[in-house]
Amino acid sequence: MDPILIAIAFGLGVAVFQIGLPPLIGFLLAGFALNAMGFGGNNTLMVIGDLGVTLLLFSIGLKLKVKDLLQPEVWGGATVHMLLMIGFNFLILLGMMSLAIPLIDQASFQTIALLAFALSFSSTVFAVKILDSRGQMESFYGRSAIGILIMQDIFAVIFLAVSSGKVPSIYAFGLLLLPFLKPILYRLLDKVGHDELLALYGVFLALVLGAWLFEAVNMKPDLGALLVGMLLANHPKAAEMAKTLLNFKELLLVVFFLNIGLSGLPTQESVLMAALLLMILPIKALLYHLILTFFHLRSRTALLATSTLTNYSEFGLIVGAVGVTMGVIDQDWVTAIALALTGSFIIASVVNSRFASIYLPIRTFLKKIERQTLHVEDHPMQPGDAQIIILGMGRVGTGAYGYLNRHQEKKLLGVELNHDRVDGHKALDRNVIQGDATDSEFWEKARMSHKIELVLLAMPLHHGNVYATERLLAMGYDKQIAAIASHEDDAEELRQMGVDVVFNFYSEAGAGFAEHICKTPFLKH
Repeated sequence: MDPILIAIAFGLGVAVFQIGLPPLIGFLLAGFALNAMGFGGNNTLMVIGDLGVTLLLFSIGLKLKVKDLLQPEVWGGATVHMLLMIGFNFLILLGMMSLAIPLIDQASFQTIALLAFALSFSSTVFAVKILDSRGQMESFYGRSAIGILIMQDIFAVIFLAVSSGKVPSIYAFGLLLLPFLKPILYRLLDKVGHDELLALYGVFLALVLGAWLFEAVNMKPDLGALLVGMLLANHPKAAEMAKTLLNFKELLLVVFFLNIGLSGLPTQESVLMAALLLMILPIKALLYHLILTFFHLRSRTALLATSTLTNYSEFGLIVGAVGVTMGVIDQDWVTAIALALTGSFIIASVVNSRFASIYLPIRTFLKKIERQTLHVEDHPMQPGDAQIIILGMGRVGTGAYGYLNRHQEKKLLGVELNHDRVDGHKALDRNVIQGDATDSEFWEKARMSHKIELVLLAMPLHHGNVYATERLLAMGYDKQIAAIASHEDDAEELRQMGVDVVFNFYSEAGAGFAEHICKTPFLKH
């Protein structure tokens, strides 16, 4: 890869990160800058970028349960939203054509229909990046958003099969045998250890058993990677495999975002059209919010999912490329869609980074359109008569819960985002509820209880513990707060905020290990 390409991508990635935007925005801008400098896309870059997307979908599959796709808000929400957006986009584009706006003034109905379909999708890549950065892939709104995107991917598979004229091979029925390989795949996953073999096994599953096998029978390769990932989702090492692939996947996705900018130089007509397409986004957001609240999601949950989904999709570029091949649309449309995609990512990044300040002023209004009966997974949580609350019931929180349960008699309550983990705790008779500690309404309910004496912040991501501390202090909580941290600067930030006890579990792990050894019989003599 050209060193200039790497330098510009890194420089712009760092620059936008310093102003609070995701680095992917910098990579998109780097692609346009490189294009203006005379660089162009090539097959090697396209292959590398596609590998990144394939590994991304495989990682999603590792965290996705089939039952999540069967929820009405997922398949129903995705279907209704797509149908409404296609109809709305068609009317808007038809109106642009009647006004003789450049680039669409000579368009055919076939062209308008194809573009209306392309612009109805949302970006899986962007949504996963946002959810990962928040640590909320396992949240209810995160699972709902990803489920909707997976349904859109299924619609994409159908379109590509029809538009390319490729009918799935008769051998595609053999893919129905994949679930029967599950015991063998599990056995291998048990035996590959925790290092390079685990990463290589993940790449093999994503690119060979998933992408290559599906492509060989004329099916969408990315869908194959996703489905193979879902086969392993219930294995205890699935999360570890996803984490092992994380850095490799992230590097490949840098090339994917660069390719968007390298797709073509903007013209005056394409810039104008991209600006007009961005004006459609508020309607896209409104439809998402109304549909999700119709399916009994709380206004806040629906708005979180909406902020994740309100963008244009890289699939629009694929549709554009298909349209160019078919002779239906001009190459300038691909550039216009790339510009609109980039602009939607920038807008969505700003909205997501400032979600709380956007939601709080309109909260009262949004609550008026909530359904009277809420989704079973979306009821605001109440601490009840608990005296000690542990936020985050992963390994650290579970260990703290067990110790406190054995050594004192105060009533405990664990709060955990992952619903499968909550079920596991309940099976062991632990008082654990599902809840989102970054949900302002959770803290409003917690304010009703004056019995809470201690709050342990054991969430894995630092910003989650910071937000929980802010909410506790804002509601006037004046009892004990304890928190974990993985870096000294994070620990210092929590102390300055007023956290009473901060445990840096990396720096203090050695001391804890030595203390444990000193309690063993052979060192007591």
